[in-house]
Amino acid sequence: MTPPSRTPPPTPAFAPTHDPLTPARDITHQHFQAGDQVVVLKGVAGGELWGDAMRVVAPSWHTPTDEDGWRLRDATGGAQTYVTAHPRYLVHLSRRCPDCLIHLRAMEDHLLTKYPAPNTLTDCGWYTTTALGQLVHIADARSGR
Repeated sequence: MTPPSRTPPPTPAFAPTHDPLTPARDITHQHFQAGDQVVVLKGVAGGELWGDAMRVVAPSWHTPTDEDGWRLRDATGGAQTYVTAHPRYLVHLSRRCPDCLIHLRAMEDHLLTKYPAPNTLTDCGWYTTTALGQLVHIADARSGR
């Protein structure tokens, strides 16, 4: 997985790809704690998984899916410094927990063979950010919300 300090090129190739793993992932809200460093996996860069590194700030309500989520802060800032995301979207960076490692390995097995090009950045198009600042997986998005 690409380290959080390494920034991928600014213009990724957009390749909508089915994500069979994240929507079925069962994560409790006790799994992540305030202060944890996490990554929201978004695709493949140079033969490794890449995503947005963030820090868990606090639990909060995740309106678009009617499920509890976590308030996240993107330390690099940007247009949306704080977002809310469901725990199943997140993978620990700050510690090596078995569940996150299993999920990470499964995502690698699923994606790295599809996008093996060493100099390409591919955004799989799994997430959208709503007008309310919620990071929503496309499998969870509800029309009209």
